[in-house]
Amino acid sequence: MTIKQSAVPTSRFSRAASLGSLASKVAGNMLFSGAKAWVAGRDTSRQELLLQPKNIQRLTEQLAHLRGAAMKLGQLLSMDSGELLTPELSAILARLRAEATPMPHKQLVQVMRNHWGDAWLEHLSHFELRPFAAASIGQVHISYTEMGKKLAVKVQYPGIAKGIASDVDNLAYLLKISGLLPKNVDLQPLIDEAKQQLINEADYELEARYLTRYRACLADDENYVIPKVVDELSSKQILVMHFVEGQEIEALVDAQQALRNKAVEQLLRLFLNELFTFKLIQTDPNFANYQYQMDQQRLVLLDFGATRELPQHISNGYLQLLSAAAKNDRAEVAAAAKRIGYFGQELAQEYIDNVVDIFLLACEPLSCQGEYDFAKSDLPKRIKELGLEMSTASQYWHAPPVDALFVHRKLAGLFLIAAKLGAKVDVNQLFTEFKLQRNKQSD
Repeated sequence: MTIKQSAVPTSRFSRAASLGSLASKVAGNMLFSGAKAWVAGRDTSRQELLLQPKNIQRLTEQLAHLRGAAMKLGQLLSMDSGELLTPELSAILARLRAEATPMPHKQLVQVMRNHWGDAWLEHLSHFELRPFAAASIGQVHISYTEMGKKLAVKVQYPGIAKGIASDVDNLAYLLKISGLLPKNVDLQPLIDEAKQQLINEADYELEARYLTRYRACLADDENYVIPKVVDELSSKQILVMHFVEGQEIEALVDAQQALRNKAVEQLLRLFLNELFTFKLIQTDPNFANYQYQMDQQRLVLLDFGATRELPQHISNGYLQLLSAAAKNDRAEVAAAAKRIGYFGQELAQEYIDNVVDIFLLACEPLSCQGEYDFAKSDLPKRIKELGLEMSTASQYWHAPPVDALFVHRKLAGLFLIAAKLGAKVDVNQLFTEFKLQRNKQSD
């Protein structure tokens, strides 16, 4: 099978020009279609003209071609604030969660020469030019050392890091003039945070440090496997790790119910530790970032570029919130939301009640007594409907705290994985046992 490849635009000018060309082509399509509708005597709105299939396809293809910040911002907006965006824009941006096309071999070889020198292959006995994974920031190749050790080599797309700020600003402007971003919500804090998050993700030395910290945190836990960094071959743009064998987590779909349940319990227990023990959370719950070792029933954790350190008050606030939601204590949930940073100003009681409603709804698996059947739940749909209703009905609506958005992103992704695997988990019991164990360790 032939894999589609496309060279990554490397200069700021070429990347800005690509977005500018995109805007011009979209505008041209709108004018042409609008004229046709006028001749036919049919009224049409700007949003209807904008959301033509050919415009949607053009937008998603161009962002995927740019990779980097352009593609990643689409993912962040889609996953972190779906309730803030129009359904149309959410649908467009959701398409960017798929893998990017890899860069051509010629461009890849040039990148390797730039970092390891002309004799770059001397470091290895074999290097597979065809990547086995390609995403928004870089692509991953299998290679082998002279001693036969299998490695995973993560290579960053050229020009990605230096184009982050301009890419984010250009894309945000393009979305703003499109009329698809909500006018009554200030998304600038999220845009600014996206820049910093992407700068962090483009720093493979930082990712290596996070990966090493996770290995230390989970060193005594046999439920998880994390690759080891090969420091002498790694740099800011190339991350070399020992290759860890495992199957795609989706392979569990055909496994026994008990194993599917256990895998999701492992994911949820890890999330609780991230939030309350480590204060360190990997915020990208992409399916590709998890694998499973069936024989040993262990979860393989991959890709720590989107790791985020959490402030103590956020951790404490969510412990209070989850504990209150498990008991359906509305007053305590409201107090916890304020502690997290949701109510930083004088707000109408209607708004506070709406936020509490969303939290209690989102915590449905936690408040459920007994096993929660993720596959049969329409919880994401109900949360989205309530969020959209709230955003249109309340004049006080504003973007949640940025740290909270990343926590919610992780939870939403874990729910999708649990639903995909058809897991049934007693989340309330899992959380209760976690708190008891945590209290024993602190005594």
